Amino acid sequence: MPVITVEGPKMTKEQKAELVKEFSETASRIMNIPVEAMVTIIREVEGENVGTGNILLCDRK
Repeated sequence: MPVITVEGPKMTKEQKAELVKEFSETASRIMNIPVEAMVTIIREVEGENVGTGNILLCDRK
C-alpha cells in the first residue's frame, strides 16, 4: 500500500479532492498498482509553524 504524503498550505475540500485524485491516479499508472491501493495523507501547515532561513514563513513579505 503506497502512501503519498503532501505538506502544504490550507486548502479547500475541493482542492484536496483534486489533489488526491490526480496524485493517486498518476502514482497508480506509473507504479502499475491499482488506484484503490493508494493512500494520500494531507498535512496542512500554517505559515507560523514553518521557518525559512531565520524567520517564520508568515513574516516573509
